[in-house]
Amino acid sequence: MNGRERLLAAMNHKEPDRVPRDLGATPSSGISAIAYNRFVRHMGWKAGPARIYDVVQQLAQPADVVLDQCNIDVLDAGRAFNAEESRWKAAKLSDGSDSFIPAWFDPKPQPDGGMAVFSQGRMIARMPYKATFYDGTYVAYPDEIPGDLSDLDEQMDRVLWQKMATPPWDRAQEKDFWPNLRAAVLKLRGESDRALVIGVGCNLFEWGTFLRRIDNFLCDLLLDPEGVERLLDALMERHLASLGKVCEWLGDVCDVVKFGDDLGMDTGPLMQPDIYRQLFKPRHKMLNDYAHRHSGMKTLLHSCGSIHSLLPDMIEAGFDAVNPVQINARDMEPRRLKKEFGKDITFWGGGVNTRVVLNGDSPQKVRDQVRENLDVFAPGGGFVFAAVHNILPDVPPENIEAMYQALDEYA
Repeated sequence: MNGRERLLAAMNHKEPDRVPRDLGATPSSGISAIAYNRFVRHMGWKAGPARIYDVVQQLAQPADVVLDQCNIDVLDAGRAFNAEESRWKAAKLSDGSDSFIPAWFDPKPQPDGGMAVFSQGRMIARMPYKATFYDGTYVAYPDEIPGDLSDLDEQMDRVLWQKMATPPWDRAQEKDFWPNLRAAVLKLRGESDRALVIGVGCNLFEWGTFLRRIDNFLCDLLLDPEGVERLLDALMERHLASLGKVCEWLGDVCDVVKFGDDLGMDTGPLMQPDIYRQLFKPRHKMLNDYAHRHSGMKTLLHSCGSIHSLLPDMIEAGFDAVNPVQINARDMEPRRLKKEFGKDITFWGGGVNTRVVLNGDSPQKVRDQVRENLDVFAPGGGFVFAAVHNILPDVPPENIEAMYQALDEYA
């Protein structure tokens, strides 16, 4: 099997020749640029300094040699749209190591040694001195969800996740964007037998938290459901238009479309299931139904945290897979997830705990947990291996090596 066949077999709940692997196909299954540089040096691979495609989280776009050596089966289709050297410029990471950042990215040094990003004179994001990612600093609607949302496009463009977008969306305003994107992704598909993922966002709950701030928006869910509905309807109008373009231009080229909506925390979902069913499930179903009707792509939802009590509704809403499978959160034990939902949804992630094990335990402990989780998740398909969220800067390269050694041994 090649990578595309392997991943699609797993997502169709068939057991492939080996478990498919992801590193960097989504901005929640990748690797920090600092950890990437250390890992590449440790392995002795000639990959060059990290190319930071996700400037918010400071994530590396894995080089071809890394993808080959780690036997990765799936790619972010956005990498097809920033291949030219002119798209990059040299920069330093917070640990002093070399990297490349997108040529358009122009953060400003601050008096305290940190970096900040501005839009129309407003600071919208900041990375403190020696920090490893950017925090958003702009809140569009701090007081309430306004009755008039005519400025929503302008306000969304001041949020760091949109203003500092990952490829290809950092170039979405270019002339002939869609035909050029299609041509680039077709070229990538022709050159690689790996599966392709296109991230389209379409966040709903998260956009509420970006625009209102999370504490305010959580209150809105209870105190202003009409305002929430009004905001969500405005978002859906924009999301369906974007998804329509993705399906039209890439629906026969990409294999998976990724949506995002963090719905959980360590101890449970961020809302009661009945609120999810009322406000978000119908709209998630609309997005899934549209993608399935108008393309050949599977759907993947990124949601962190404990979402066990929401999974039945997410499955009914039509999601084919969920990532990152936060196995260290309450009610998210691998055996329980596989037993209760393994026939209905693909678990994309959950391969090793990035919070405690991958960064803090010995290489042997890493191998042990990888094997244990493979034993649970792999049988019968429905599993794509990735760590629980991104591999962070403090992860020792020896532990990343141990993770892939365990995968090779299991295969």
